[in-house]
Amino acid sequence: MEIVDSSDLPSHRLRQIEQVLDPEPVFPGTLSDWLSRVAHYYHHPIGEVFSAALPIALRRGHPLSPGQPKVYRLTEEGKTARPNLASAPLQQRIWRSLNTENWLSPERLSRLGHSWKRAVNVLVEKGWVEIKVQPTAGIEFSGYSIDLSPEQTRAADAILDALGSYRSFVLFGITGSGKTEVYFRVIREVIERGQQILFLVPEIALTPQLVKRFEDHVGRSLSVIHSELPAGERHRNWAAAREGRAAIVLGTRSAVFTPLLKPGLIIIDEEHDLSFKQQDGLRYHARDIAVFRAKLEDVPVVLGSATPSFESMSNVQKERYDILRLNSRALGARLPDIEFIDMRRVPVHHGLSRPLVKAIEYRLEAREQSLVFMNRRGYAPVLYCAACGWQAQCLHCDTRMVFHKRENSLRCHHCGYIQIASMSCPACAGTEMLPLGEGTQRLETHLRELFPDARIVRIDRDSTRRKGELAHKLTQGATGAADILIGTQLLSKGHHFPKVTLVGIIDADQGLYSVDFRATEYLFQQIIQVAGRAGRADSPGQVLIQTVHPEHPHFELLREHDYEGFTALAMNERSLAQAPPFSHFILIRAEATKPGMGLCFLGQARNIAAAVENELRTGIEIMEPVPSPMEKRAGRYRAQLLLSGRNRTAVHRFLDSLVAQLDAHRLARNVRWSIDVDPMEMY
Repeated sequence: MEIVDSSDLPSHRLRQIEQVLDPEPVFPGTLSDWLSRVAHYYHHPIGEVFSAALPIALRRGHPLSPGQPKVYRLTEEGKTARPNLASAPLQQRIWRSLNTENWLSPERLSRLGHSWKRAVNVLVEKGWVEIKVQPTAGIEFSGYSIDLSPEQTRAADAILDALGSYRSFVLFGITGSGKTEVYFRVIREVIERGQQILFLVPEIALTPQLVKRFEDHVGRSLSVIHSELPAGERHRNWAAAREGRAAIVLGTRSAVFTPLLKPGLIIIDEEHDLSFKQQDGLRYHARDIAVFRAKLEDVPVVLGSATPSFESMSNVQKERYDILRLNSRALGARLPDIEFIDMRRVPVHHGLSRPLVKAIEYRLEAREQSLVFMNRRGYAPVLYCAACGWQAQCLHCDTRMVFHKRENSLRCHHCGYIQIASMSCPACAGTEMLPLGEGTQRLETHLRELFPDARIVRIDRDSTRRKGELAHKLTQGATGAADILIGTQLLSKGHHFPKVTLVGIIDADQGLYSVDFRATEYLFQQIIQVAGRAGRADSPGQVLIQTVHPEHPHFELLREHDYEGFTALAMNERSLAQAPPFSHFILIRAEATKPGMGLCFLGQARNIAAAVENELRTGIEIMEPVPSPMEKRAGRYRAQLLLSGRNRTAVHRFLDSLVAQLDAHRLARNVRWSIDVDPMEMY
């Protein structure tokens, strides 16, 4: 961090410098200062913060700049050869791939087979393949025209006017209103000024679609950064951004740490999404620290969403952020009609009501697509013995095992534990084992029975485990190669399915029963997002929501697509309860292998916190420590202590003192404990 003449630490705690790894600072001064402030805000060790900001290759001591990557291409002899490689299928796949593409990277070749290096070397020896240094892609604006509506033009102009200085914008556009076109209009201007853009998305699943759209608009001067990239490719993309060779950095939350030589704009798409919050280690929120980074680097930041977070809407109300509205759908499309199916009055079979089944049948006859949404994977959430009432429980967590019929397995979706599902009860040896409730597998099975000729595609974590499978299934949905899409929240995040005219939402009431005060916000956002997949082209859309509470006031606002009305109602409830964004929460979590140990530590932590508050008088409210809603998880017993304060500066002054004392506490060595500033989930 810096060079000093002396240290307050005793000499035996200091390590000798063995080697200077890099000839220049890894992070420029502004970014280094920003990372230090991130460490202070989240009260996390600064070494771990800097480590989290580095590609894995640099953590392992690799050179700062990885150099130009090697690529492979066919020689002239290789292009004209007609090789007989039937006995060497991997060589044949490589030769065919090279015949259709100009060059292939090592990452691309590794997807063709694990022993690709040996196969390529054989082709090199035959003179059919040569190794070259990959050419650096230049910025080549395509002829792709961007026609904006008056609303989109006003939004783009407001952002363009702010270039060169810090301002925060909330781009509040209904689903299908063309937020991405606004982004591209602004991005092209930033690139023409010789500056770079950091573009964050919540899920890796969104990047393939966006990469294609970016390439259509601005050529290949693009660095993609997310956790599933091979380490070498991620290092090269990171270095290209740092050295100014990449005009756009597109990535998930960890890409927020990518250094830019000439930063010009930061965009956070779907800014409300929970995926932007890191849930372990350094528990940062990528949206929040991106706004802080924009302020330090003096560039504008755009937060885009059809359902902005309450935190962002609160900042709009306080006039810290400017709001830009897109109230109309692109190309004249209109929002879908939302209707509620009262599950107290209609028969239901395998989770599907008769009105929803009839609506799907009508779409099949009209050659239109349907999307069935349920945010629970597997076949059934409970496997139950009809004779004695036994239910399959996870051995390591306080939760039931989910039954997966196709694999005949029981799985814990919290710790990953798997066991074979027995056809007889372990408690009474009864043989009437019943799957209770519905998951995406059960919906798929039933829909295949109802519509045997329909092309049905299920999209969830189970069906998309293999590399490339998610992109393939999303393409099926986007091109109309599927008649019925079934899936979880993976289907709700910004995907464009132009032929979907019906969305059915199963079990919409889950968020109404949660212990988390944010549950209704998440529920409303999720329904609005998935409902927005319907009617995005010429055909009108319809959304059918199955619920036992059709009269719920939040659902009445949902019927009118009134997200701002819902926000006002829910924010009033938050204000009365003094919950965020009207206060600042800090959650101290503790876990141990023995029951009660974490709770004991937090009891003593509460006493220390009370003493700190008596001394500093910061106005912090200290709750009683309690077991976590799921007390046992992955074999560890968990507890939590909630702190709340009105003044952010006072909260951090309080935490500075508290964390130092907890670090020195004797019990802290026997439990895992962590501090979560601004927690997004309360368990």
